[in-house]
Amino acid sequence: MAEILAECAGVRRVFGRFTAVDGVDLAVGPGEVVGLLGGNGAGKTTLIRMLLGLLPVSAGEVRLFGRPPSRASRRRVGYLPQGLGLYDDLTIAENLAFSRAVFGGASGGASGGAGGGAGGAAAGPDPLRRYAGLSVRDLPLGVARRAAFAQVLAHAPDLLLLDEPTSGVDPLARARLWETISQAAGDGAGAIVTTHHMEEAEECTRLVVLAAGRVVAAGTAAQITGQARTAVVRAADWAAALRRLEAAGLRAVLAGTLLRVPGRPAAEVAAVLADLPARVSTEPATLEECFFELAAAG
Repeated sequence: MAEILAECAGVRRVFGRFTAVDGVDLAVGPGEVVGLLGGNGAGKTTLIRMLLGLLPVSAGEVRLFGRPPSRASRRRVGYLPQGLGLYDDLTIAENLAFSRAVFGGASGGASGGAGGGAGGAAAGPDPLRRYAGLSVRDLPLGVARRAAFAQVLAHAPDLLLLDEPTSGVDPLARARLWETISQAAGDGAGAIVTTHHMEEAEECTRLVVLAAGRVVAAGTAAQITGQARTAVVRAADWAAALRRLEAAGLRAVLAGTLLRVPGRPAAEVAAVLADLPARVSTEPATLEECFFELAAAG
């Protein structure tokens, strides 16, 4: 049986009267990329910090490589916080050298190929080579994120914990960072990635959706969307149709000249539009539409 790299069992975290994480179960094994989805305040970062042992749990249990988080188990983890985890006054090479000194070189774990490749890439190919002499504070955000990835992978971790790793970068840089995540998983590392980008969720092996600190859905993207349907409005005057739907309290999203009304049956939408010249049909719901419905219900 494959080793469970990280596991949460009934984990809860309370700050005063506020419950940030409420009874979450989560596990990741080698080669898996688990997407942790949720809006701001859903509990994603708190859960990551508890997995690392940086925050104590209020209830439940957290395990890294089968044991409670410790300094020894964290040596097998590559953690990328939202703030990147780089020293602003050091160059890329200096940050990597510091990281290797802290971790004592490659761990020789399952993801050794991914870590070695990323570490080498940081010193060699563009765009990082062009910025080799600059302090991190002077780097473009996309380059800084790539450098942070290189540092995270430099010690060949067996588990990646990546908190909003592509936040603020352009689509091309985002795609390259996801190639790095996929390569690490292909070489045997497990990964937990927090994100609110639904296109990134499609890159994950499976998903866990959080809302108000609770798991409201889990499974593959196909399992989460399931048989969900969305009402689609084709109207002669989409602006008038949108105003009518909003006045009735129905959330509609403009897609080209079509209006999509997730979570509502076509008959209800058609009744609201009443005398307006419009045709209402249904189509399979997208993952993003299901996510917003789940988050609202949570």
